[in-house]
Amino acid sequence: MHILVAEDDERLSLALAHILREAGYDVDEARTGKDGLSWAESGIYDVVILDVMLPGMDGFSVVSQLRRAGVDTPVLMLTARDSVPDKITGFDSGADDYMTKPFAPAELLAHLRALTRRQGEMIFEQLRAGDLTLSLSTYELSCADKSIHLSQKEFQLAQVLMGNAGAIVSKSTLIAKVWGFDAPVEDNNVEAYVSFLRKKLRFLGSRSSIQTIRGAGYRLVAANAEEGARTDGASHA
Repeated sequence: MHILVAEDDERLSLALAHILREAGYDVDEARTGKDGLSWAESGIYDVVILDVMLPGMDGFSVVSQLRRAGVDTPVLMLTARDSVPDKITGFDSGADDYMTKPFAPAELLAHLRALTRRQGEMIFEQLRAGDLTLSLSTYELSCADKSIHLSQKEFQLAQVLMGNAGAIVSKSTLIAKVWGFDAPVEDNNVEAYVSFLRKKLRFLGSRSSIQTIRGAGYRLVAANAEEGARTDGASHA
């Protein structure tokens, strides 16, 4: 699960990121309201943790702009003020949950679990593209009666490509969605994981394939089981 923390207090942001990474989450950190808005608008995050008092643009304005832009990512707002009017403003702006500083790590994780349960009620348990089925809870990729467990990065890569089946996804988009905006990742990292995923498709006997579109990115060509021979990529990384 990929979480954005928008918090201008560096010590608190680092502490939050540490707690979340220890719990198994992927985390990106933004220090200003404008950066938080820009990153959250990408739609790559499962939850946004948003401080109310951010420089440049406050948290209320950020979440309000996200909702106007059609971004429905769950937002957990943080504040040092425990007043009812502030909470009402946050909820009216489009926030999903609210926490008052200071708080215990266990409380933060409990709020996140509650948010993701609510989100899970609105999304499918599986993602399908052609003859492929990806379990969003077990990281299992299946084709017909065969299945294989994917690593976290393989799963995230498969999720992006299958969710955009037939469309070209650039390497920069894959890096942002799978590794995060600030991750020290190069093109050859993407190529390596695409290669891993292709091997998994061959193991499953899938007729779907991942095409390399030179200078543009990758495209999942989703084929049904009854279709003809698999369409191989124009050139494989």
